Amino acid sequence: MRTMFLALLTASLLGCAGSATRPAVPAKDALYRELGGTPGITHVVDLFLTRLNADARINTLFAHVDHADLRRLVIEQLCAATGGPCVYSGRSMEEAHSGLNLSNADFDAFVADLIAALDDVHVAKTGQQKLLALLAPMRPQIVGQ
Repeated sequence: MRTMFLALLTASLLGCAGSATRPAVPAKDALYRELGGTPGITHVVDLFLTRLNADARINTLFAHVDHADLRRLVIEQLCAATGGPCVYSGRSMEEAHSGLNLSNADFDAFVADLIAALDDVHVAKTGQQKLLALLAPMRPQIVGQ
């Protein structure tokens, strides 16, 4: 009995020691929280859309877009992509951009406006890089469609 107890105690202590040395895995919603949750993302999106509408490089691409719907969808998409509780309800990127034949320059201008909005609210560069890494795979789904 005593041997079994010592074996269990040893296994338990080794398990605790092993978990203490493992690197911490970031929570699924870490970036969502870093951006300030839904209120923070909403604020970034509002600043971003203001910049986008003032950006002569690409604002004409959004002239006939329902801006309230665009706002809602971008908030949903960023919230969901960063691990938040939102569900993106919009069309796929291919469907949404089909027939627009957007260029890499258009995509880059869009991203530059987003980065500027993130800078406006002082999101750390590491947080910005994490967000951009989530959005970068969308480029081929948007450009040239």
